[in-house]
Amino acid sequence: MPRLFLALLATAITAAARPPNIVWIIADDLSPELGCYGYRGVRTPNIDRLATGGTLFTAAFSTSPVCSPSRSALITGRYQTSIGAHQHRTMEKLPPPEGVAPITEHLRAAGYRCTNLKGMGANAKTDYNFRWDGPVFDSANLPGGDAPFFLQVSFFEPHRRFKNKGEPNGGFSIPPQYPDHPAIRADWADYLADIEALDTKVGRVLQWLEDAGHADDTAVFFFGDHGRPHVWDKQWLYDGGIRVPLIVRWPGGLEPNTRDDRLVSLIDISAQTLAIAGAELPDTLDGQPFLGPDAAHREHIIAARDRSGDAFERIRCVRTERYKYIRNFYPELPYWQTSRYKAVQYPTLAVLKELHARSELAPAQARFFADRKPAEELYDLADDHYETTNLAENPAHLEALMDLRSTLDNWISETGDQGATPEPLPLYDAAVGGSAQHFKSFKPDGWHHRSETIRLKLRERSLRPECQDAPEQ
Repeated sequence: MPRLFLALLATAITAAARPPNIVWIIADDLSPELGCYGYRGVRTPNIDRLATGGTLFTAAFSTSPVCSPSRSALITGRYQTSIGAHQHRTMEKLPPPEGVAPITEHLRAAGYRCTNLKGMGANAKTDYNFRWDGPVFDSANLPGGDAPFFLQVSFFEPHRRFKNKGEPNGGFSIPPQYPDHPAIRADWADYLADIEALDTKVGRVLQWLEDAGHADDTAVFFFGDHGRPHVWDKQWLYDGGIRVPLIVRWPGGLEPNTRDDRLVSLIDISAQTLAIAGAELPDTLDGQPFLGPDAAHREHIIAARDRSGDAFERIRCVRTERYKYIRNFYPELPYWQTSRYKAVQYPTLAVLKELHARSELAPAQARFFADRKPAEELYDLADDHYETTNLAENPAHLEALMDLRSTLDNWISETGDQGATPEPLPLYDAAVGGSAQHFKSFKPDGWHHRSETIRLKLRERSLRPECQDAPEQ
């Protein structure tokens, strides 16, 4: 395989009169519910065609289960928790630490023109939780001219609110965390319908590359910025919130129609992009190239959740091929704490509350309404793909628990995780106020009043938990 890769790479370099163009196609809130990933009930011919021409990665993960922290990490190649970009859409954006810059700075130095497309259905989204004094991109138009280009193409779909109506009886399956209820199936069908709309837009970009004569001299990365927009998924560190599709097509650089089961973090895309461009990789990068014979193989990925809108949190996870370890730094904050965004835009949440009141939820579904979260969670993904059975107190898995605890402790220390420092109260209050202003149709209920009681107690302690140290060994 190394010899084959080197031969392909040599062919790519010889055939190209300049470095390859590089395209990122980013979908908002997308898990691997795609035909090429074997999901039934959705039609994605264009994305499937992209996968046939490249490599499909089965174990790719975002660094955050919400947009702005994930995208901040992606564009800098640094964990959002290391650069102060971990609070979703912080109300006070600061410059990144010294030595940290958008990777477009390094691409320009390598001769690239950098475009964030506004058109063809793309929305030129950035959503970075930091301030950069200068343009991150050079243009919002389709690239032209002789210089190699880096093109970011961001699509809204399948972010809520969904714009398309699906068929609830379309033959798809939903995870067991959700009851097979007509309203939930209808909502899931709309999610799939938006994925099909996304596929059409991806097809337009691929066709443009063909028509412009760039299909063979362009490395294309397709991925979601984090997982799907459903109750148990977005904003949470379960696989539904952080596992994303990742497809890379690089004619001459990668074998077509291949599958790769290695763990990959989206933070690695930044490093790999710079490597393809022949740009210098800064020593400050947290990511690593993942293509080629010399690419390092990850033993784990790490992801982080902090405040999302009005929902204050700090959660971290370590995921290996077999295990997922989650640490909840605020176990007193229940899963059901108020998120106005979810209360207004997620009809499944209302259904879950109704079924819970009637005691009609299965245990894996009812745990959403527990009074507290566990301080630690451990899932054996070999037997529990949907992460419904917490093994943190199971002595048979003590060795794995201890090992992953240590891995997370080391990561927090080595990367300078800033999550232990609470967001200043004026900024937190401003975020809550902004959420209330944006979601004016939110109607408080008994769950909300209980949630506010818990959060006010935290607020009185300046949002500091009683202890943010690691669990006792």
